[in-house]
Parts: sequence; C-alpha cells; structure tokens
Amino acid sequence: MFFEIQIAIALFVDQLVGDPPWFPHPVRIIGWFCQRFEGIFRRLFQSKKLAGFCTVISVLLVTMSVVGMLLGVATSFSSVFADCIAILIVYTTVAAKDLIVHSSKVYACLYPSEDINAARIAVSMIVGRDTANLDRAGVSRACVETVAENMVDGVTAPLFFGILCSMLPRVYGFDDIGFAALGAMVYKAINTMDSMFGYKNDTYLEFGWSAAKLDDIANFIPARLSGLMVIVSAFILKLDWQGAAKIFLRDRLRHSSPNSGHTEAAVAGALGVQLGGDAFYFGKLTSKPAIGDKKRAVGVDDIVITGRIMQIGAFLFVVLMLLLRRFILEI
Repeated sequence: MFFEIQIAIALFVDQLVGDPPWFPHPVRIIGWFCQRFEGIFRRLFQSKKLAGFCTVISVLLVTMSVVGMLLGVATSFSSVFADCIAILIVYTTVAAKDLIVHSSKVYACLYPSEDINAARIAVSMIVGRDTANLDRAGVSRACVETVAENMVDGVTAPLFFGILCSMLPRVYGFDDIGFAALGAMVYKAINTMDSMFGYKNDTYLEFGWSAAKLDDIANFIPARLSGLMVIVSAFILKLDWQGAAKIFLRDRLRHSSPNSGHTEAAVAGALGVQLGGDAFYFGKLTSKPAIGDKKRAVGVDDIVITGRIMQIGAFLFVVLMLLLRRFILEI
C-alpha cells in the first residue's frame, strides 16, 4: 500500500502546483541533451538514420544515468530522502494540471470575454497547427483535440512505465518508487525526442525515424488503455459512453499516428462532435481524416468537459495499473 500512497502524493503535487515556469523541468534538460547529441552525431555520421539512432541511445543512457546517480546519492543520505526525490521525479513526468491550466486559458478567452484573437494566441501555445484564422469553433476543436491526445503522453503513459518498472527486483539505491521514477523519466525522454525529432520533413524524416518509431512502440499499450478509460469516464460523467465506445472502435486508427487517435476518438464519441479533419500547418493545408460524427459543432464548454474526461480517465487508468501491479506481485 505504501507505493500506492507515494504515487498518490506525486499526483497530488502535480494537481497542486502543476509546472511552474521557474522550475528547471527535467524535460527542458532532456531537450538540451537532445540538441547537443544531434549536433555531435550529425557531424560524425553521413547517414541521418544512424545519427538519429545514436542520438536516441545517448539520450536514453544519459537519462538513466542521471536519474540513477541522483537516487544513489540520495540513498546514501537516507532512504526516506531518496523516496522523496523519486516522488518528485514522478511528479515532473505528469502534466495533468498543465493541460487543464493551458486549456482553461483558452476557455477564458472565449467565455465570457469572447476575445477570439487572444484565444488564437492561447491555443497556439499547445497545438502545432496554424491558429491565426481559426474561428470560435475551430479554436475550441483544436483545444479539445490536444487535451484528448495529450492525456496519453502527458499523463497515462509515464505512469504506465513508472508503475510497470516498479515491479522490477530491488537493488541498492532503488526501491519500488525509485524504479517508478526511472521508468517514468525514460518514457519522458522517449516522448521528448519524438517531439523534437519526429517531424516528416527534409531535416528530420530520416534522422527522427528511430525516435518516432520508439515513441510509437512506447505508447502502444497506454494509448489503447487510455481510450478505454475515456469510455468509462464518459459513463461516470453521464455523457454518451455508448457513442464513445462506438467511435473508439470505428475511428481510433484514422489518425496519422498509430496511437493519438484512441483517446481522441473516444472523446469525440462522448461529446457527439467531429474532431480531426483538414488543418493548416506552417501555411500548408494538411488533409487529415475526420474522427467522430458531426452531431453538432464543437462548443466552448467542450473544452471544460474534455478536461474532466481526461482527469477522471487518467485517475481510472492509475487505479487499474495499481490493481494490476498488486495482482501480479501477489501471484
């Protein structure tokens, strides 16, 4: 039960403080290493794929080494201190509060002030598409989509790997929460590399291949479990959970990413709206399949509802993982 309490503390800290701008977030540090290794290996190898592969391996090794040394040093002082550091690390890998904060800023621009220009700027902080010409419904749809998609890489996937790694045999310097911190942070390294290198353009199509494929593999199970938890969340919130299940099964693979469409499809079905579709990126129209049935236009209130779906779904995901962990350890 102690491990469950430690995970609960990490989640509570996230809900309490989120991601303050002044805090030296580990993802920014990982991003710095990504840039350094990219420059080194691009100069060393003519093959972009080989350079990208070496960058991925190097970033993962550095991430594991830094977390391992940090926990090892903390353990030399006190096991309690080491546990506190591990809990802090797990907290930094979760971005549930951050998703709510950013989406709430978009909502505040649309209601009650209806400042569409401010809303476009606010939503541009969390989406990759061009937002300058989005109308009220377009801004709302973009915000709903990004909260739904980021439920996985921002919340459930790091906790999935954290809880999974917590079942590894104990060694010096690492107890259950220590392994959880290591697993969660390694996932964040994978996800950060995909965010930085996983572009399908001339610069990163070959270099980012390893990072993109590794991210696809890492998110495979968490994305599908998260989609199922969205359906249960819709039931709890008295939304259209049957519609969520229908659209999840029908449209979850329509997304260009093999994993991003699962939660987005379930959310679209729960709300009775259509997500996805064509969008502009860097001034160029990109054709994307629609997800869901357009029973109505996406509204401003859907931003708030999606946030609730995400939070309840993530909570259910963690409960499920902790129950599975306890069952496996007792076998």
